[in-house]
Amino acid sequence: MKEKLAIVMLLTLFSIRASAQSEKLYQTDKVSDKYAYVDVMKTYERVAAKGYKSVDLFQKLGNSSYAKCNLDKAAKWYRELFALTTDLEPEYYYRYAESLRSISLYQEADDLIAKLKTKVPVKKKA
Repeated sequence: MKEKLAIVMLLTLFSIRASAQSEKLYQTDKVSDKYAYVDVMKTYERVAAKGYKSVDLFQKLGNSSYAKCNLDKAAKWYRELFALTTDLEPEYYYRYAESLRSISLYQEADDLIAKLKTKVPVKKKA
């Protein structure tokens, strides 16, 4: 009986030791410290400064600046966006108008809101 108990105890200790986490799993923490965080918005800004223009680029830059309450920058990027196209969703008209109001361009903001009111409403899918 003591032999069986001893075997069970040894197997239990061995299984606990075998299932314990090894230090190799924590190597990723050490490796990740070597990599730097890339700020995507700064990269997009550099791309735009080099002269690349696209609707998607200006939407991302404008939305990011608007979300961070940096409305003067948002107005700049939305101005570039509206220079490329005016076939945009109503939220872009509103955000651009709010950005313009924040830099005291009230007449331009009112003109945008007037354009927004004449746009056909977009039906959202359920």
